[in-house]
Amino acid sequence: MRMNITKGLFVALALMVGMVALGSQALAEKIKVAGIYTQPIQQKWDARLHLALVAAQKAGQIDYVFSEKVANTDYVRVLREYAEKGIDLIVGEAFGISREARKVADDYPKVAFLMGDPFKPHGKNFAVFDNYIHEPCYLMGMIAGSMTKTNKIGMVGGYPIGEVNRLFNAFMAGARSVNPKVQFKVNFIGSWYDPPKAKEAAFAQIEAGVDVLYAERAGVVGAARSKGIIAFGNVNDMNKEEKGKNVVVTSALWHMESAINHAIGLVKKGKFIAANYKEWTMMAKGGASLAPYYEFSSKISPAIKTKVEMTKAAIIAGKFTVKINDKKPKSTY
Repeated sequence: MRMNITKGLFVALALMVGMVALGSQALAEKIKVAGIYTQPIQQKWDARLHLALVAAQKAGQIDYVFSEKVANTDYVRVLREYAEKGIDLIVGEAFGISREARKVADDYPKVAFLMGDPFKPHGKNFAVFDNYIHEPCYLMGMIAGSMTKTNKIGMVGGYPIGEVNRLFNAFMAGARSVNPKVQFKVNFIGSWYDPPKAKEAAFAQIEAGVDVLYAERAGVVGAARSKGIIAFGNVNDMNKEEKGKNVVVTSALWHMESAINHAIGLVKKGKFIAANYKEWTMMAKGGASLAPYYEFSSKISPAIKTKVEMTKAAIIAGKFTVKINDKKPKSTY
C-alpha cells in the first residue's frame, strides 16, 4: 500500500514538474513582432517604441521586424501584409486611421495589435496606448517656475492634440504651483518634425521676453543655446541625445519597455486582450520618469529639488494625482 502511495506521489510530482517545464518553455519561446511607424525611427515618438522592441529582441523574447515612414494612405496595406505573414504582435500607431486599423484587427483575430490610438480598445485583440508623461512634465514645470527670472516661459509644440496638450497643461500647472506669477507663450508649428520651424517659433518667443523654453519639438534647444537661456526636454533625454548640454535642465522621459514587455508576456501566455495601456506609460509602472539634472543639479534650489522628490514619491504612491487636461493650452500674455 505504501509503495503504491509513493509511486502515486512520484507520478504526480513528475507531472507537476513537466507542466512547469512546459510553461517555462512557452514563456521562453520567441514570438514574432512587427513595428509599423509613420515617421523615421529617429523621430523620438516612434523611437521610444522601436528601442523598447529592440531591447526585447536583444533579451531573446521576440523576433522583430519593422517598417518606417509608412504613410497613412499605405498603413492598412502594411498592417495586412504583416498579419498575413504570421506575425503574433503588431505595434504601431493608428492616429488618423483608427477605424481602418480596427477593421484589420477584426479580420485577423489571432494577431495581437498594440496601437497608439486616442480612442478606446476594440474587439478582443486591439489594445491602445498613448503618451502619458504628464506627471514628469508637472515636475519639470515646478523646476522651470523656480528658475525663470522674467516669469515668462515659452512652449513650442507640434500639434494641439490631446497627447501634446496634456503635457503642456501639466507643465504649466507645475510651474504655477511654485510661482503663481509665471506666464506662458504657447505656439504649435503644425508638424511633428520641422526643426527650423520650431527654432523660428522659439526665437519669436525669446523676443517676447521668455527666458525658459519647453522644447516639445526638436529645434527649440538650438534656439535656447544661441540666446543663452535654458530649456526643458520632452520624450527623450534632450540633454544627452539632442546636444543639450548646459542648455537642457532635465527632460520628461517616455519609456515603452514596461508596456511592450507586458504585451509580449500576455501574447506568450495566450491571454492578450483589448485593453488600454495608459497606466503602463505612467510613472508608477515605469512608463515615465524625469531625467537627471546633470550640470544643472547645483543650479536648482535645494528646496525645489526636495519638493520635486516629495511630489514624485507621492505620484508613484498614488497620493498625488496630476490632472489630465487635453484641452488646447493658450498663451497667457
